[in-house]
Amino acid sequence: MAAMLRATALRARPTARMLTARRSLSTLLIAEHDGKTLNPATLSALTAATEIGKPVTVLVGGENAKDAATAAASAAGVSSVVLLENAALAHGLPETWAPVVVAMQKEGGFTHVVAASSSFSKGVLPRVAALLDVAQISDVLQVKDENTFVRPIYAGNALSTVQSHDEIKVMTIRPTAFEKAAAEGGSASVTEGTVEVVAAKDVAWLSEEVKKSDRPELASAKTVISGGRGLKSAENFAMLDSIALKLNAAVGASRAAVDSGMCANDMQVGQTGKVVAPDLYIAVGISGAIQHLAGMKDSKTIVAINKDPEAPIFQVADYGVVDDLFKAVPELESRLEQK
Repeated sequence: MAAMLRATALRARPTARMLTARRSLSTLLIAEHDGKTLNPATLSALTAATEIGKPVTVLVGGENAKDAATAAASAAGVSSVVLLENAALAHGLPETWAPVVVAMQKEGGFTHVVAASSSFSKGVLPRVAALLDVAQISDVLQVKDENTFVRPIYAGNALSTVQSHDEIKVMTIRPTAFEKAAAEGGSASVTEGTVEVVAAKDVAWLSEEVKKSDRPELASAKTVISGGRGLKSAENFAMLDSIALKLNAAVGASRAAVDSGMCANDMQVGQTGKVVAPDLYIAVGISGAIQHLAGMKDSKTIVAINKDPEAPIFQVADYGVVDDLFKAVPELESRLEQK
């Protein structure tokens, strides 16, 4: 793949709003959890938060979230944990969460507000930034100092080094760019939050449908096998399920496969889907459009199966199989059965 371009951007706020003296750094990390443990993406964001500026305070909100708060307190690098036990925070409604985060920032005087890049944070943090009248910095890949960060642009084909002079930085962290902080080894204190939580009046949580699966979650799986347009139909796409079962892998898809109805939207990998960085990524019948590469090119090992030797996917692949996938995939499954 062509060398990535690098661009530098400087965003300066009006002089009256720029810092006149260096403030003590402190970071507020918004945690995602399942009620008992922290989401792995939050542990990656914690690593970034410790690089930005300590102390790091973790905000854990929701209903019956005490176990999650205890887990956050045990994570390496956490200085303190604030627990907000409130049913209004249970489902991550951004209209309810945003004022709470702003109140926390003002109460604690935090210089940085961060969260792992996810559907939740993409709803909450832009609202937080707007309420604080600052610019959000999205998908941070590298922390250079407390004001300077590297983020992707042009679907990941270029990296922009952004320097912000906002007094308060609001940012999302690309989880795949940072190692997960150790879940054990910390001994932070847990305190009950005092900020007021008011349920949003204009929106309400109705319901959710959660698919139960024995396979790993796509965003955090160590092995992912994804299918693209080359599979041609939903029936053919199902071939990947048996291989995924043998590899204990999650199944993903390209946007073309999703748009053609072969699989569900939540399986999409790419710029407009999930960003993954597993130990092994197997791309079956995927040409390698820019928006798909943006979601998987950080995988440690990439294997591509495609009959077109000129397919862009081979430019990022560590191993490539130029063959008809309807021959290569059954053969792969047969080899796996022999082991």
